[in-house]
Amino acid sequence: MNLKLLFEHIRIDTPLLVVMALVMVSSVAVVYSKHLSRSEFVQLQQLEKKRDLLNEEWGRLLLEQSTWGSPSRVEQQARLRLNMSVPRADMTVVIKP
Repeated sequence: MNLKLLFEHIRIDTPLLVVMALVMVSSVAVVYSKHLSRSEFVQLQQLEKKRDLLNEEWGRLLLEQSTWGSPSRVEQQARLRLNMSVPRADMTVVIKP
């Protein structure tokens, strides 16, 4: 008779046990999801910081390129390093066909 009562008691508590198990699984899933969300957010922040640093470097490189490639700089370097000069009018020869 005790076994019969025990089985009846287990049958009554079975839905409760199932609900408790589902609640536990759901709570673990929520914690895991929150952990993944935080991990992805940290990675996003790191990538945005890297992007900002690369954009700053790109701006500096563009400025440097425009400085080194300016016509006055090219002419100055041609004079200093290659001993070049702007031709005078008497140095110019016109060839007619």
